[in-house]
Amino acid sequence: MKVAVEVLDASDLMPKDGQGSANPFVEVELDSQRHRTPTKIKDLNPSWNETLVFNLSDPALLPNLTIDVSVYHDRKQPFPTSDTATADAGGNPRSLGRVRISGVSVAPSPSEAPVLRFPLDKRGLFSHIRGDIALRLYAIPDSSFPSTAAAASAAAEAASILQPDPSPTVPPPQKEKKKKTHTPSEAADDPRVFFSVPAAAQASPAAPAAPAAPPVMEARAAAVPVPAAAMMQLPAGIPRPQSEYGLVETRPPLAGRLGYRSGDKISSTYDLVLPMEFLYVNVVKARDLPHKDVTGGLDPYVEVKLGNYKGITKHLEKNRNPIFNQIFAFSRDRLQANLVDITVKDKDIGKDDFVGRIFFDITDVPRRVPPDSPFAPQWYRLEDKKGEKLKNGEIMLAIWMGTQADEAFPEAWHSDAHSVGSQVLAHTRSKVYFSPKLCYLRVHVIEAQDLVPSDRTRLPDPVVRLQLGHQLRTTRSSPTSRSVNPVWPNEEFMLVAAEPFDEPLVITVDDRLDANKMEPLGRLVFPVLAAPQRIDHSKGVEPRWFNLAKPSSGGDEGEKKESKFSSKIHLRIYLDTGYHVLDESTHYSSDFRPAAKHLRKPGIGILELGILDARNLMPMKTREGKTTDAYCVAKYGPKWVRTRTLLDTLNPRWHEQYTWEVFDPCTVITIAVFDNCHLAGNKEDVKDQRIGKVRIRLSTLEADRIYTHYYPLLALQTSGLKKTGELHLAVRFTCTAWVNMVALYGKPLLPKMHYVQPISVIQLDILRHQAMQIVAARLGRAEPPLRREVVEYMLDVDSHMFSLRRSKANFYRITSLLSGIGVIFRWFDGIRNWRNPVTTILVHILFLILICYPELILPTIFLYLFMIGIWNYRFRPRNPPHMDTRLSYAELAHPDELDEEFDTFPTTKPPDIVRMRYDRLRSVAGRVQTVVGDLATQGERAQAILSWRDPRATAIFIMFSLATAVFLYVTPFQVAVVLPGLYLLRHPRFRSKMPSVPYNFYRRLPAKSDMLL
Repeated sequence: MKVAVEVLDASDLMPKDGQGSANPFVEVELDSQRHRTPTKIKDLNPSWNETLVFNLSDPALLPNLTIDVSVYHDRKQPFPTSDTATADAGGNPRSLGRVRISGVSVAPSPSEAPVLRFPLDKRGLFSHIRGDIALRLYAIPDSSFPSTAAAASAAAEAASILQPDPSPTVPPPQKEKKKKTHTPSEAADDPRVFFSVPAAAQASPAAPAAPAAPPVMEARAAAVPVPAAAMMQLPAGIPRPQSEYGLVETRPPLAGRLGYRSGDKISSTYDLVLPMEFLYVNVVKARDLPHKDVTGGLDPYVEVKLGNYKGITKHLEKNRNPIFNQIFAFSRDRLQANLVDITVKDKDIGKDDFVGRIFFDITDVPRRVPPDSPFAPQWYRLEDKKGEKLKNGEIMLAIWMGTQADEAFPEAWHSDAHSVGSQVLAHTRSKVYFSPKLCYLRVHVIEAQDLVPSDRTRLPDPVVRLQLGHQLRTTRSSPTSRSVNPVWPNEEFMLVAAEPFDEPLVITVDDRLDANKMEPLGRLVFPVLAAPQRIDHSKGVEPRWFNLAKPSSGGDEGEKKESKFSSKIHLRIYLDTGYHVLDESTHYSSDFRPAAKHLRKPGIGILELGILDARNLMPMKTREGKTTDAYCVAKYGPKWVRTRTLLDTLNPRWHEQYTWEVFDPCTVITIAVFDNCHLAGNKEDVKDQRIGKVRIRLSTLEADRIYTHYYPLLALQTSGLKKTGELHLAVRFTCTAWVNMVALYGKPLLPKMHYVQPISVIQLDILRHQAMQIVAARLGRAEPPLRREVVEYMLDVDSHMFSLRRSKANFYRITSLLSGIGVIFRWFDGIRNWRNPVTTILVHILFLILICYPELILPTIFLYLFMIGIWNYRFRPRNPPHMDTRLSYAELAHPDELDEEFDTFPTTKPPDIVRMRYDRLRSVAGRVQTVVGDLATQGERAQAILSWRDPRATAIFIMFSLATAVFLYVTPFQVAVVLPGLYLLRHPRFRSKMPSVPYNFYRRLPAKSDMLL
């Protein structure tokens, strides 16, 4: 396989020749091969457009290699030359900067390789570097790409056919001995020769010459366009960078990374996205419009047209002075004309009548940069079709060029959504949502008095039902037997309440007549807003007596009878605001703050997210003749953001930036991509389709560093794992309180109440599910709504369901965790068996030193941990973690296991499939049962040592314990430890292959496995 590095251009380089300029050339090194471009004389913004090709023997090593791109100033080169010598042939060049690129950034084919701009980095601490360089990186398989010499000769032959050239042909590279000086015109026509110079050869130039094979040379034509049919994909045997599901690091020219050094960058708060320019037209109102109907009426509306894009305001009936207040935004990248046509028309049954128009030249439109104040709209006189001013009719509007940082951007009509009707236009706009504030409502049912059943001849069997919205709780029957004064000693319930607490708590006392029939005895409607708040567990809330109303009472007559009804109920009701209401899993939650505001800690930093773009999304609307209408949703803490919907594209470009306040670094932000399915009409039964999801843990991010990566979007379906595209994100975590952040690592993750008065795991799962339902219902009532399927996917509503794939993944996680202990035992076994005598002797010496000086044991252990941490710093992860398909056991999962994972509850599958899955679950559970039984057996053997279940074994052990105690009393501690240690580390020549005596004794101890049925 070959790797091609296209060196396109560089900009804003540092002058190095003392005359305000430089002679730059680029040198690229990969896998001990080094190529360079020609030198550009006196050019701080050079353009090379050179393709350097490297041979790679093993494609699997590409993700582990580093491409070193260095820009140098050639101090001794007066003319442009090609790569015919090393960089330092004419003198030591001066560095203009360097870029180190991981091999994972190499695109699998030329058609998939984007143009990447990298800011130049310093080579040393005292270097003065500036500017950036544009590159394209892609792989070329050997089977699909001929040799470069053959390609060059083929190109030269084709050129000679089109235009005969009497010049002689290029001799073979092996026979070329004289250094030929090329003029610029000849360099453009002749193929260039690039030498692969090994790094070792340059490191020792004084080595004596020895007969060796001729150097590897590659001849390339100056510019040979590759036809589209020649753009080959990587074959199946060549792996993609870090597999198909790995991260791809990018270096877009973001203002936050460049530090606003470039001249075309404008300082603003949007420094994690690229500026996208829009032409904004704000149509405010019109006045004194001329009549068009015979009746003298006018139904005006405004049409804003730019090329093929046309935006229309709403029409107002019978109004000569209409007020529109609508903003239109046209993307600068898709401008199709130089004139903006703003026309006022009269809505009519047949053809709409022309009222007046006005034109604006785009070149004369002013530019607005936030935080400048908005442009003041102005009155403009309308013109007729001939361009003459009308006597009556003016329109007030403002027109300007701005970016996505403009405050008019979210509410504007965008040209990207020109095909969407006005009824569903709101579904395409970007919005910010907030989850409702949740807290736990705790209800303690104590007792009731003077219940009056309908049948006075029998004692009631009372139960209490609590209902808050869709949440329902029911007490058990009174344990004191049937009575009109029942008592419930341990009936305490927790429900989830949401501000503004407009839903009341309905408490009903029922008489259980039989298993499925209840008769109400009394009812209480309690406003949640009236419940007191409990913050600390030490401060209890006193219970209260409440009057029960007859459930059949109603109207004025019911109010008169209410005072005569004497049934009462004793309750303790309060809001537990010291807890944090979990609506996400604790493993990847984005917020841990309590519900009480004064218990919350101050923020420690700022999280900024730039949603740049996506590429290669899966088409979701192929049946409708469209591709994908994609939008992103990001959630961190109570704040949700939704980007605008970009219609009918597989490579959407959003470039929207959002900010969150961070209160805990050990939290996770979730970003997901969806396909908008509500643009063809208001079909409430249609669900937005999920495309993929990304999670980023803040504690894995370095402070003040910008991370830009393409994250793979993965969809786990019944047919298997699929990659549905890649999402380009820019993330930056800025710490504003270092002391507070470090102190958080020593504090509990959840609020104090979760540890002082913990909630059971089962009850916590129930409350979490109900909290998710409340959040989904509340966000679904917004405009535009954040639909239930979106909220459930973001909050992982089905994460508690059984999955054989997840079970295997967790099993392998435990296996990987315990493998570290196995490594330690294998290392110790190697020491005991003297596999490396030097290491074993050193361990003996260290062991004797620690025994003689026991006060050095703990310092040695912590020093060893420190050294391990320092050593592992070199191998620290440079990229944030993402979805690991191998860890999730997603690539190897059986299709039937995935089909079972996505099955509904209860199941809807045929009985034979359910029977097969049940038998498979029984076999897996049988193996788990065996492992658990073995663990129990080992523990019971340890208990049997002193339990006298085996009298002889216990007698042997206690006599051995007595002898050991006497020996340790009369023997110094160092001797008592050195002797067993040296015995364990003895040479294999003095060790038997049979099991040791302690092992044999332990295996003979009895367990309780023989007592099982």
